[in-house]
Amino acid sequence: MNDRKKAVLLAAVLLVIAILCGIRIYAVSHSSTGNGQALYADIYQSGELLETIRLDTVTDEYTFEVPGANGASNTVCVRPGNIAIISANCPDQICVHQGFISTSLLPITCLPNRLVIRVREEAACLDDTTLVPDGVTY
Repeated sequence: MNDRKKAVLLAAVLLVIAILCGIRIYAVSHSSTGNGQALYADIYQSGELLETIRLDTVTDEYTFEVPGANGASNTVCVRPGNIAIISANCPDQICVHQGFISTSLLPITCLPNRLVIRVREEAACLDDTTLVPDGVTY
C-alpha cells in the first residue's frame, strides 16, 4: 500500500472516531432527565457546599447572588434542567463565558471568587421519594 492510500485510510479512521465521540458526547449531554435520573447542581464556595438545587424539578427561570470575600459576587441563573453564572465581578469572566451546563462533563468554576458549580445525576426510585446509588465503588 502506498503512502497516499495509508494517509487516506488514516484520515477516514480518524473521522469515524471523531464522529463517534461527538455522538457519545451528545447522547450523554441529552440523557439526564428522560432516563429516570434526578439532576442536581451543587454550589460550592471555598470548598464548602452552599446549596443543592434539583434542576429537573425547576419550572421557572430564576437568579440569585452568591457573595464572596472582598466584595466579590456571582449571579447564578437557574433554568429547567440547567444552570449558569451570568455575571461576575472577576477580571477574566471565564465562568460567565462557559454558559449554561446540564451535565457533569465540566463544572463551572470561578477561581477568583472561589465558586464551583457541579452538576450530578442520581438514579431515582419509581416513587421518586428515595434516591438509590447509581454505582458501587470499592
